[in-house]
This record gives sequence, structure tokens and C-alpha cells, in this order.
Amino acid sequence: MDPRKNFMEIFNRYKKGSISRREFLGTTGLGLATAVMAMNMPGLMGLKQAEAASELGNRVSLATWPNYHDPENFKKFTEKTGVHIQHNVFGSNEEMLAKVQAGGSPFDVMVITNYTISTYVSLGLIEPLDLSKIPNFIEANHDQVFIGEAKIGGTIYAVPKNWGTTGYIVNTKKIKEKMTTWKQFWDLTMTTYSGRTIVHDYQLTTIGNALKYFGYSFNSVDPKELAEAEKLLIKSKPHLFAISSDYQPAMRNGDAWMSVCWTGDASQLHRDMPEMQYVLGREGGEIWTDFYAIPKSAEHREAAYALTNFLLDPAVNAAEVKAHGYPATDKLTNELLPKEMLEDPIMYPAKEFLDPLEFGAAATLTSPLRAEVMARFKAA
Repeated sequence: MDPRKNFMEIFNRYKKGSISRREFLGTTGLGLATAVMAMNMPGLMGLKQAEAASELGNRVSLATWPNYHDPENFKKFTEKTGVHIQHNVFGSNEEMLAKVQAGGSPFDVMVITNYTISTYVSLGLIEPLDLSKIPNFIEANHDQVFIGEAKIGGTIYAVPKNWGTTGYIVNTKKIKEKMTTWKQFWDLTMTTYSGRTIVHDYQLTTIGNALKYFGYSFNSVDPKELAEAEKLLIKSKPHLFAISSDYQPAMRNGDAWMSVCWTGDASQLHRDMPEMQYVLGREGGEIWTDFYAIPKSAEHREAAYALTNFLLDPAVNAAEVKAHGYPATDKLTNELLPKEMLEDPIMYPAKEFLDPLEFGAAATLTSPLRAEVMARFKAA
């Protein structure tokens, strides 16, 4: 019998349900089935895509930060793959690391900051990435200053999401002083604008920016310098509105007038409320890159790779940038952004403001002294 005719008879039985998929493939041979269906069935590609999607499972868990993604991109990913995204929001890298270290972490993809990567690797918590599964990451398209910490011993453990700075946001309808420094931020918090300031629930930035009050390094682990920063933090504690990394709601409703702030939150707030002005303290502060990484404990590894690759597609990534206001490290993404974004001083500060900034140091994540300072500050 003509093998094609035989195949079509078996295929028709399969469609009617008289034989199983296993029997269908076993009887026809997968290669013949695919070849003949490609010639005879216009929907073959859809079938193959559906089968590929089924291999991903039906969910993937993402650990990330507040106000950090375009919800429409999540919907598109689910429509494309059938995989639903479980969106977990954290306030600090310390909190996320502790969750993963505790074991049984439900995350498949994590958004982690540059200075944490070496710790995750040394603890054996994230895996070297199979870059063949992330074709949208092209290393040459990223400035090495932003992505260098993702490569350890020649192996890439994380791929860049975006970069940014850490400054503070000011409601200029409420605060009339010309704000330019961290010293002003802390002094006015403890006097004129008592009860109106938010600081991050995050030891890197909260301690780091207290250190800047004294002109010390953002990354200092010197006991004497940390002791001075702690005194400042505890003195300011009664004057704070809140200690929170999700500060947009209070800034928007007018309860808070000033907050330590990341680039994208500043972009979003200023876009919606022009009176919100972003300040990079002239003493310095933080510049950073965030990355996608896959923990070794990931239960849905293929879906994790699929989500990471999807989010790094230049068109998808450009939509992310337009939504969250954090600058991309990828030049192909930047080519798709409007000129006004590329010239936005919040996203791309002038050199004079960038030069004093420091990338976070790995030692700050694991420093027991810093952890103790933050604990005493929050308990005060």
C-alpha cells in the first residue's frame, strides 16, 4: 500500500479517537508522520508549537521587584505558550537570597542585582546558563560595564534585564528647598519634613545612603563608619513615614513627600505627576544592573528559559522599558525606544551625576555588621 495512503488512514483513525496518540506515533513512525503531515496539514506548525508549549508545563514562577514589568508582556507570554506566570515581589536582595537559601524555593526565574551574583554562585544556588536556550541574549550588544559581574570563570550565570541608579524622589509641591544632596535628605527628614519620608526596607541602599551623609563609601563595611551610619538611622527613625521598598502608593496619595527611589519608580512617578523630581545626591550613591538568573532548584526549567528569552526579545524588552522606565543594557532594545526616553535625564543622568556612583559590592550582602545595623534600625 502507498505509505502516504496508509498514513492518512491511520491518521483519520487517530482523529476519530479509535487509536491513541502513542499508537498513532508507534504505528506510523514519528519521522514519517511529521513529514506527511507537513505536506498535507496546514496546521502542522501550530501543532508543533502546541506540543512545544506543552513541554514547558503550565506555569513558571518569577521572583522580582515592585513596579518592574509590563503586565501586557506577561499576558502575551501566556497567550503564546500557555504558561501562566506566578509573579512574586520582593523588597530586597537579602530577602530573596534568604528565601532561596531556606530551601524549597518555588522560583524558576529570579531578578537579582549585580553584586549578589558571586554569592549565589559560591553558594551553589544558581546554575550556569545554557545560552543556546536564550538566543535573544547577544553578549556583544551589551556594554561590559553593566554585565561583567554575570560572568565568573568564563561562565555566564545571569543575563541583564536593565540598569539604573538609586537616588531619592521629591514632591516639589510640598518641599520647596532645592534638593541636591544626601545631607539635605536626612537633615530635612529629621526637621522640617518629619513624618513625610520613606526609606527602603533594604540594607544596601538604606545603609549606603546613610554612609553618604558622612562622605563614606556606599559600600563601606568599616565598623566605625557603620556605627556612625547606624546613629543617623536610629536618630531618623521616629521621623520616618515608613520603611518600605514599595513607596509609590504613599508618594502618589500625598502621605509621603520624599523617598529613597530607584530610576524606574522615579520615571513612573514623574510621568504621572510632573511635580515628582528625582535627585541623585552629589555625594554619590548607587549604580546597578539587574539580571535574570535560574536557580538550581527551579522546577520548571524549560519554562524559565522560555520566559527569560521572551523578555529579552528587543521588541518585548522595549515595551518593558516604556512601561517601567528603567534603561536597557541592550543596544537592539535601545534602537526601538523613542528619542525622548533616550534623552531623559532620570533614565540617563549627566556624567557629573554618574561619576560619583558606585556599583554595590558583594561584601555588603553577606556582611554581618551591615545585617546587624539594619536589624537594630528596624527594631528601634
